[in-house]
Amino acid sequence: MRSNCSRFDFRPIHITNFYIWMHSFLDVDSNTRENSVSHNDAIISQFTKQALPFSQMSQHSNHYGLELMFELSNPQVDDKVLDVACGPGIIACEFAKKVYHVTGIDITPAMIEEAKNLQRERKIDNIDWKLGDVTKLPFEDDYFSMVVTRYSFHHLIEPRQVLEEMERVCKPNGKILIIDVTPDKDKVEAYNHVEKLRDSSHTGALTFDELKGLMDEARLTSLKSKHHELEMRLESILKSSFPNPEDIPRIRQLFQKDISMDNLGMKSHMENGEIFFYFPISMILGTKS
Repeated sequence: MRSNCSRFDFRPIHITNFYIWMHSFLDVDSNTRENSVSHNDAIISQFTKQALPFSQMSQHSNHYGLELMFELSNPQVDDKVLDVACGPGIIACEFAKKVYHVTGIDITPAMIEEAKNLQRERKIDNIDWKLGDVTKLPFEDDYFSMVVTRYSFHHLIEPRQVLEEMERVCKPNGKILIIDVTPDKDKVEAYNHVEKLRDSSHTGALTFDELKGLMDEARLTSLKSKHHELEMRLESILKSSFPNPEDIPRIRQLFQKDISMDNLGMKSHMENGEIFFYFPISMILGTKS
């Protein structure tokens, strides 16, 4: 049998150089952890403020978007669904009407409380909620028959890691559905700039090809997709997302320019003297092999 040892370099390493390398490695790891913790704090802070207004915005319960979601995912009565970064429970409660059981997980306590309120209002008994970090899902391997997330990936530092966790807890032949904003390639930089001004927890939206590429890398098969646009009134979303007050004039200016220049890719337009725009939404469904 041929040895594989030739693939490795066993030359002695000077102890000083080794120490410097290890120190650098640990610093990177420490910085990564600190950045993750800091960003989680930003998410919790931001979405604690957004919990109530987010749950009350009718656009997030847009019937056309929900119909597309169900048309694409085709939930079954015996499905066990996990809603990752479930927010105020809108998607979880919709799936609960069609499947055996739904679990929602989110890192923000205020969002979980809003989700429980929505569950009580709708008198739904086949949902449970978990408070936790979606980068380390507290569930067994191969447990859920469908794993979904909506509007979460643009808030994640490591969306690939979250997708890997979603794949891990999904059963073989189960479905994974990601719904998120997907700006055009030539607009994504400007889009992310204005969204970071508007929402401090925004890390960066992926283009459709980038999102599809992540699902390809996760070895998900039979990829299917749908697209739609979600119209929003600028002043409403500014009130619900709590940007820094000094940034609000700049945000308005960027949307005003978008009306004539179309540099954000959000189709900004005026209606009755107010600015409206569209979020470009993609849904991609894959099957775990």
